[in-house]
Formats: sequence, structure tokens, C-alpha cells
Amino acid sequence: MGLKLFSKLLPPNPAIRRELVDLLYTSLPQVTAINAAAITASVALAAAHRDPGYIAISFAIVVNAIGRTVSLLRYKKRAAQLSDQDVILWERIYAAAAASFGLALGALSFRAFQLDDGPGAWLAFGLSMSYCVGMVSRAAIRPWVVLTTAAVLLAPTLVGGLMRPEISYRLGAGMLVLFWFTIREASRHLSKAFIERLEAKHALARQANHDFLTGLPNRAAFLDALASVGGTVAVVAIDLDGFKPVNDRHGHHAGDDLLRQVAERLSDCVGTGGMAARFGGDEFMLLKPVGNTAEGRDQALGLAREAVRALSMPFLLSDIPAVIGASAGLLVNDAPRSDGALTHILRRVDAALYAAKRAGGGHCSWADQHDTTLCQVG
Repeated sequence: MGLKLFSKLLPPNPAIRRELVDLLYTSLPQVTAINAAAITASVALAAAHRDPGYIAISFAIVVNAIGRTVSLLRYKKRAAQLSDQDVILWERIYAAAAASFGLALGALSFRAFQLDDGPGAWLAFGLSMSYCVGMVSRAAIRPWVVLTTAAVLLAPTLVGGLMRPEISYRLGAGMLVLFWFTIREASRHLSKAFIERLEAKHALARQANHDFLTGLPNRAAFLDALASVGGTVAVVAIDLDGFKPVNDRHGHHAGDDLLRQVAERLSDCVGTGGMAARFGGDEFMLLKPVGNTAEGRDQALGLAREAVRALSMPFLLSDIPAVIGASAGLLVNDAPRSDGALTHILRRVDAALYAAKRAGGGHCSWADQHDTTLCQVG
């Protein structure tokens, strides 16, 4: 079916992909059951016929069964530490293991057709169907995995059936193609419904933890991050200077546009290693890990100055230029951050912010000092 179709079935959200891959690796009971059935049947056929083909295939089934079980157990131990790229790799590992096992089962059917072993063909085909239906039930959330596995599983049986002179075998082989397309549609519908449900769940979680207007994390998300991040961090409170006149003069629509642009600039300032959050109105907070020495204080002050400078540059609101400013209060914290400590940190940085505002626009103020530092450009 090609890479184009597969790409359409990939979830764009890494968090959703992670949940889907986690679900793939919760199938240990089902995998154990099909492993046991396949090993028992293939070894029985090999022992009964002493055919080199059956023996080789039964060996491949045992090896694949062990490999799949080991990969499931290893993922369970490592899941919490995996990056988004690691999750993609483990999804491919699951697909490769599932397809390899399916190919071995398909080869069992093919060999039974070659030997004209009716009971063996019936047994092998039953295993293939059980495995195929099981894949749909547990892996339909990732359709490309199901479709790839089903293709390599059914292909040997299809070829074996077409090689038989009986018309019934050939008709049965043709019906396998229709069966694959049925699996394709079922998997796509199940995956779409499941991903939509996950997207709705993530959207609700995002609404609870993000500001609707700017898309930034809100107060609750900021406090969670502040409590959970380890080491020394810089906390910077930002309040806009001159926002109200712009909002009053040009209207709330322009004010909303301005706040969104402010959010973008603050996100750029803090970078990928930190967080910019909106606390409400025209007040924002920045959080970023820094060094635990004098260098850390320099980094914190540099972040505050960069934010104030960025917000002093002109904005364009629907072709209307606007210039505002910002004041900042900041502190560096390296102590454990319990609930009580979080409240104390916010109270201190807020007091520093208002000290900076009293000193005039474009100033920064440390929470542990009474003086302010000029942050204006120039």
C-alpha cells in the first residue's frame, strides 16, 4: 500500500504516539498464548513428519517467540526513560518482531501445502487466522503494524494455495486478498476512533493547564513545573508596561493580538530548556534551570534583561505599530520546593517585580536586594 498511506496513519502528537506504543507493549498475555500455541503446533508437526522444512520453521517460531517476549519485557522496564525518538524505534521493533513471527506462521502453512499435509495445513491456517485476528484486536491502534504483519503472514499461504491444482485452494487464496482489505478497513476505523479519543483527552488536559489566548502554560502548569524541576532555577516575573493604553486605544482584539505576540517573544527568550507561562492579564512568568554559582545569577539576570529588551521592540497589530515595555522581578532558587516554598517564591518574586515597576519602566529587580538594575535597551 506504500509509504504514503502509512504516513497518514501516524499520529502527529508525540504524546499520543507514546500512549499508542505503550498499549502495543501491554499485550504480553495474548502474545504468550499465541506463542505457546504456535510452538506446540509447529513442534508437533516437525516431530510427526520429521520433515526438514517443518523442523526449520518450528525453530524459527521458537526463536521469534522468545524474541517477542524479551522485547515486551525490556520495553516495560525502559518505557519511562524513553525519548520520543526512542518510542518510534520501539514501535518499529514491535512491528518487525510481529511481522517476523507472522512470516514464520505463514511459512508453516506454505510447507503444509507443499507436502500435501491436509491436517497440517488446517492446523497452520488456524494458527494464522488466530494470530491475525489477535493482531487486529490488540494492535489496530497502529494500522501499519497490523497491515504489514497480515501481508507477510498471508502471502505464503496465498502463494501455496495458488500453487495447488485444486480450484478450491485457488479460490481460497483469492479470498485471502479480500480478507486483507477487510482487516485494512477495520484497523483504520478502530485506529481513527481511538486516536480521536486520545486527542480529546489531551485537549481537555491542555485546556486545564494552558492559557486559552496565548497557548502558554498557565499558573497551575507553571507551579507543577517549578515543583518538579530539580537543581537551581531562575524564576522571573514579567509585567507589561503600557499595555492598558494600547488595549484601550485599539480595542480588545488588538490587545489579544499583542498578548499572543508577547507570548511568542517570551517563549523565544526562554528557549527549549525553560518555560514561559501566563499568570493572567499582562503578567507572565519565566522558569529556566541555571548554574548554582554566581554564573547562575548572571544567567538569570541575562534572561530577565533579554525578555525586557525583546518586549521593548515595536509590535505590529494589524498594520498598527505599538510600543510597550516590561518590568521584571527575579530570583534564583536552589532549595527544595514544597507547596509552602512555592507560595513563598511567588510572593518574593512578585515583590521584586513591583519594586522594578516603581523604579520606572524597563527595570529588573532582585528578590533578595532592594536596588534595581536597568534593563532598557541602550
